[in-house]
Amino acid sequence: MTTLDLTGKSALVTGGAAGIGEGVARRLAGLGASVTVADVDEERGRSVAADIDGQFISTDVADYPANLAMVQAVLAAYGALDIAVLNAGIISSVAMGADFDPVQYRRAMGINLDGVVFGINAVLPALRESGGGDIVVTASMAGIAPTPLDPVYAANKTGVVGLVRSFGLASVHEGIRTNVVCPAFADTQLVAPIRAGLEDAGVPLLSVATVVDTYLAVLESSSSGECWFVQPGRPSEPFAFRRAPGPRTADGSSAAAADPATQRRIVENG
Repeated sequence: MTTLDLTGKSALVTGGAAGIGEGVARRLAGLGASVTVADVDEERGRSVAADIDGQFISTDVADYPANLAMVQAVLAAYGALDIAVLNAGIISSVAMGADFDPVQYRRAMGINLDGVVFGINAVLPALRESGGGDIVVTASMAGIAPTPLDPVYAANKTGVVGLVRSFGLASVHEGIRTNVVCPAFADTQLVAPIRAGLEDAGVPLLSVATVVDTYLAVLESSSSGECWFVQPGRPSEPFAFRRAPGPRTADGSSAAAADPATQRRIVENG
């Protein structure tokens, strides 16, 4: 049970017209936040926004100016931005080899990876103006585990995880906590093309409500640069990545430069 009270807070949810994004938007609004729903699906997006007494802004996250306009719409309506949930994404389904389609590939990377980079850069000035806040990004278990079913999807989600783990260490000294949520297969329209195969294989689907619970846990935490997994039957928590081998000095002793805390101090000190 969450203890969050978001009364007076302004939140933005990309990909908020359906699935996990819709669930997050509704939950944040229920906790008192004024929510902006951003999506390319105008009909559903406007419906969700109306239900939660929020606003809708049509946004293609793969377009950087559209991200900037999205944030301006938030500020025009609510005067500030405190929480940005960068959730918009698509299943890649990009074949490798002879059937590779570079246009389809570019679209998948544009939405799933570029859209997060663009979104973070667009919301940063507003979060700084608010004195800090939260960025929560949606990735996938494909970002931390091999996914032979869709290698390109794994590539862009792994990129998102790496981006957030690194940027979260850089942003936290400004009071901006940046984290990523990595759900397994959730019961949304995104899995519709592979639902039958998942069921045949006995793979359980997460409910949207269970996934949304993790976003609230992230917002309640004081962490930044963490990657929270969501798996059926397991409590969600930050994934414990194994520390990468660090450099050694000429005499064989460990050098400190690869330590995350050291890297953060380097960033803070310019």
